[in-house]
Amino acid sequence: MRELTVDRVAGILFTAFSLLVLWESHKIPFGTMAEPGPGALPVLLAFILLACSVAVFLGGRVGERLADVRWTEWRHAVAILGTCSFMALALERLGYRLTTLIALLVLVSIVERKGWLAGVVFATSFSLGTHYLFNTVLRVHLPQGPFGI
Repeated sequence: MRELTVDRVAGILFTAFSLLVLWESHKIPFGTMAEPGPGALPVLLAFILLACSVAVFLGGRVGERLADVRWTEWRHAVAILGTCSFMALALERLGYRLTTLIALLVLVSIVERKGWLAGVVFATSFSLGTHYLFNTVLRVHLPQGPFGI
């Protein structure tokens, strides 16, 4: 077998993920074409991802070989994965605004080293702005923390 390229590995991983989403989506009511249920959007997105993943895999013959990749940014990847894990665990406990504020503050100020002032301004405006957009304008209820924030 030919050596794997980065594109082919990405195609394989995203194909597997889209198949997992399709499998898990059967537990959610799909609805009808006239009145889609909550399971319709995950299924639609999973099929789009599956098609794109297969296209990336098929077109990935000439990409960079996986063995040639130098993992120089592994610290950023670990920090982002850790921050996403924190968000998944803290969202219900701390609420959307506080969890997003802490996560963005860490990513901007510590990981990207943009300074504390830039981190505070960006994290605060993003967490409050997106909460206003989803909670007030779009009426999507986001988790409230124990402090009501």
